[in-house]
Amino acid sequence: MTSADLEALLALQDLDTRVDQERHRKATLPERARLNELLAEMADKEAHKAAVLAGRNEVAARQAEVERELQATEARIAQVRSRLYSRDVTATRELQSLAADEDLLRKRASELEDRALALMDEIEPLDTQVASLEADLADLGARRAEAAKALEAAEAQVDQGLAELLGRRPGAQSQVPASLLATYERLRERLGGVAVARLVGGRCDGCHLSLPAMELDRIRHTPPGSLEFCEQCGRILVVVGN
Repeated sequence: MTSADLEALLALQDLDTRVDQERHRKATLPERARLNELLAEMADKEAHKAAVLAGRNEVAARQAEVERELQATEARIAQVRSRLYSRDVTATRELQSLAADEDLLRKRASELEDRALALMDEIEPLDTQVASLEADLADLGARRAEAAKALEAAEAQVDQGLAELLGRRPGAQSQVPASLLATYERLRERLGGVAVARLVGGRCDGCHLSLPAMELDRIRHTPPGSLEFCEQCGRILVVVGN
């Protein structure tokens, strides 16, 4: 192995590091964060709307029940009045009973009307709230569409740069001996993408730890092109300024 092989390996690492950085940049684009914020806000609004609608529907169900009972009561009043003012009933006691029934039914109808009106008053602000939430959701939907377009454009720009970098990789890779390349790829997978580090001023720039003095002296007296590893992190070391 030669110093040129190690320099080629270092160049490949630098290229792969730039690729990894661009992929990270794509994953953490501010446009993506903005879109996610809008999606989260929409989800909150949808949940709020669902809760308000559930409450509104519960009140509406009670209103419908009251109105059904009111309709039945009014029908019963009509039946009682029909009998009361017909010529079929002539007995005073029965007439008095029918009149009392009518009074009770009218009282009940009045109570039901009051309850129905109260429930209508209860529904009105809920309907207003639902309409407001729907308007908010429509606005958020439009902003989400704009954010999605902005993200798409930003991703396209990053992808263009990535394509250029990846297009250079086969050439850079071809400059590295096969056995060294295999070691590099194995270490890259194990060490979070950085398999090669420069040894600068006695420090590994992969783990940023200083090597022991005896180890530094040994490495600096090895023949050029020797394959050395950082005893702290296990990365391949390329001596700079030796």
